[in-house]
Amino acid sequence: MNNTLLKILSNRRSIYGLDKKIKLNNFEIEQLLMEALKIAPSAFDCQSSRIVLLLSEQHHLFWQQTFDILKTFVPSAQQNATHEKIKSFEDAYGTILFFEDMKISDSLKKKYPLYQDRFANWSEQSNGMLQYMIWTLFANQNIGASLQHYNPLIDDMVHKTWNIDSAWRLIAQMPFGNIVQAPMPRKIIAPEKRMRIFE
Repeated sequence: MNNTLLKILSNRRSIYGLDKKIKLNNFEIEQLLMEALKIAPSAFDCQSSRIVLLLSEQHHLFWQQTFDILKTFVPSAQQNATHEKIKSFEDAYGTILFFEDMKISDSLKKKYPLYQDRFANWSEQSNGMLQYMIWTLFANQNIGASLQHYNPLIDDMVHKTWNIDSAWRLIAQMPFGNIVQAPMPRKIIAPEKRMRIFE
């Protein structure tokens, strides 16, 4: 068994202690994301996943506006903690926004009506695989990341601020950057309790 691949996969963790001192430049990040988009699997090879890469001031603007929205919902006693959490994401190097182009799913529903109730699930699964690929590719470059889900509260803001096609449905947000604080150890449930084997 290829232990190198397993080690790379095991290095992918939710990492929140991040700063901007990554070793890749913007062009290298863009190329990494484009390669992931090329090879990520999708149902019927529809390639419906979309990403928006926010760097520099656009990255900061995203998290500032996200906090502005959240503080209208968060009780005052929790606002400092919420601000600290959002600030930790803003301290990172950049953010990737993950979307699904619903025009593609809608067209597949018409083309394959027998499966029309499945395309929403398959779309989410495809996007999840793209997220995991990018997350793992980052981990292999010693870049930390985490996956956040402030949608749908921030959907309108994102679409208006960056003029995103209304058919693109926001799925997740991934702040990424240089690792300055290692993640806490995980408590792993024994795989034997999570798997059944029939021979």
